[in-house]
Amino acid sequence: MSQIKIYPMTFIPVFRDYIWGGRRLETLFGRELPPGIVAESWEISGHPAGPTLASDGYWTGRSLPDILAELGESLAGSRSRWALERGRFPLLVKLLDANQDLSLQVHPGDAYALAHDGDLGKTEMWYVLYAEPGADLILGLEPEVTADELRDALASGDTASVLRSLPVVAGQAVDVPAGTLHALRAGLVVTEIQQNSDATYRVHDWGRLGADGRPRPLHLDRALDVISFGQIPPGIVLPTPLYDLEGVRAFELVRNQYFVVEEVAFQPGARYMGWCEGETMEIWGCMSGAVQVGWSGDPLELDAIRYVLLPATLGEYAITASEPSVCLRVYLP
Repeated sequence: MSQIKIYPMTFIPVFRDYIWGGRRLETLFGRELPPGIVAESWEISGHPAGPTLASDGYWTGRSLPDILAELGESLAGSRSRWALERGRFPLLVKLLDANQDLSLQVHPGDAYALAHDGDLGKTEMWYVLYAEPGADLILGLEPEVTADELRDALASGDTASVLRSLPVVAGQAVDVPAGTLHALRAGLVVTEIQQNSDATYRVHDWGRLGADGRPRPLHLDRALDVISFGQIPPGIVLPTPLYDLEGVRAFELVRNQYFVVEEVAFQPGARYMGWCEGETMEIWGCMSGAVQVGWSGDPLELDAIRYVLLPATLGEYAITASEPSVCLRVYLP
């Protein structure tokens, strides 16, 4: 395989105009946005609903699904077979601007989603990029809440008695396994790492009307099938220290069967050396500062808030910070 096809890949975002979005990706991060509401920016996506196109190099203008169809494991890695067997890129990376509260929702696991939606399930995590003072989110149910109690609370509008509300600040991470009832609240901007799926069951939409002037559809029966009642819900992630060496500090944020997310903090001039040897791709996102991605070809400059996909067979690479910087490193376990 020609090496010119294997290089650090960047993509043109795909924007979604859901009713709860705003303009903060522009005002906070300098993103060029189309007119109107922008709720989500799909940064690296192989999902049929919004595939991203390569922005440079050999694959310029080609969609991620097309690239995957040609490169397969050379792009995603041997650990990605669970997704490749279904013709899917494993992960989806987004930015979300919660200008209003998102709907109260839950995502199914793989077995239920494949049986009912023909899609993979959706386990995800959030990394908070911006939080207004006092911002919070909904994550899970209060202990021992039953399906009947949740249904009654939704019918009466007394959701506060059954839902867990957690305050959050920028720089925190939140684990959201499939089956966890959740909602981002107004005043948050997050980046989301998730399975490559759009399977979502909306439980409650706060009495809001959609763009067509009618209530958005709810999926309560399916949601009640998949909500993890009786389980201890996840909370704000307590980062696990990995190493602190020569100006690079790394913490593990989330590890599950689908992805691992690490936070890597750099001092100016510090360098992380890595190797993509075929088992897994790596996705690096610069959350603050600026870094350079070095490899056997021309280096790539990565500013905040931007992502790059390192193919599984890229070989040796280096991430070097030109200023104090924080990155997310994502790979398949």
